[in-house]
Amino acid sequence: MSRIGKLPIPIPEGVEVSVDKNNVVTVKGKLGKLEQKVHPDITVEIDKEKKEIRLQRPSDAKHHKSMHGLYRSLINNMVKGVSEGFKVQLELIGVGYKASVNGQLLDMNLGYSHNILMEIAPEVKVEVQQERRGNPIVTLTSYDKQLLGQVAAKIRSFRLPEPYKGKGIRFVGEEIRRKQGKSGAA
Repeated sequence: MSRIGKLPIPIPEGVEVSVDKNNVVTVKGKLGKLEQKVHPDITVEIDKEKKEIRLQRPSDAKHHKSMHGLYRSLINNMVKGVSEGFKVQLELIGVGYKASVNGQLLDMNLGYSHNILMEIAPEVKVEVQQERRGNPIVTLTSYDKQLLGQVAAKIRSFRLPEPYKGKGIRFVGEEIRRKQGKSGAA
């Protein structure tokens, strides 16, 4: 059996979970509401007494095993998202790199001849911390983990970290493999 798929998903206080006849799981919490269509082969069982969700698969076929773990992880992320939320921090490393936010519009100066303006989805809250003599840090928070990761990857793609000086946009705590560069040219 799938090691991840067989684990029950605990339902915290204040979170409502429902499954309709089309196998769509709806999760409502204090931070928002999320929906996920589940493959018809996977059955979702909600135990109201134990306050947990279990997923069952019909066979041990490879595609059933993979879907079992996948949907368990997706539903777990939905439950965690509407109750606690998710947070991603991006660090802008480079001389003159700046970021500012105006409502849901992120304005970044990343060493190009122009500023990069990015409209952020309304489900994602964005903040910028600019400390003196420190790198700007863009903090993204949301209840939707998939959307949050997509927005963070898009921001990071504007200036990927390069291996020689380490300049670019990277996740806080991310290790970049550094290269040595030119050595002893005569």
